[in-house]
Amino acid sequence: MWSWVLHRITGATIFFFLFVHVLDTALVRVSPQAYNEVIETYKTPIVGLMEIGLVAAVLFHALNGIRVILIDFWQHGPRYQKQMLAVAVGIFLLVFIAAFGVLGMHMAERFL
Repeated sequence: MWSWVLHRITGATIFFFLFVHVLDTALVRVSPQAYNEVIETYKTPIVGLMEIGLVAAVLFHALNGIRVILIDFWQHGPRYQKQMLAVAVGIFLLVFIAAFGVLGMHMAERFL
């Protein structure tokens, strides 16, 4: 049940990010100066942490989505859904730790 809840939350989070991204990118056509001002506000530590959260959301949503597809379309999917969740969480942790390291290094360069 928790993977279902997290899948919905991460999906809504990704949708919200894409909505904001389209809006702030559209500012280039309206006012390049306003666009530059908005982009400058993104260069803060809080937004850096939000980027890490976005990476986590996209990664979990993608891996859990593959698991959901396998459960729905593979005849043995429901039988192995717990094992597939364990594999998805394992892959998530491996990739997220690596991504966290890279993002952390970039954040340290920017803010220290």
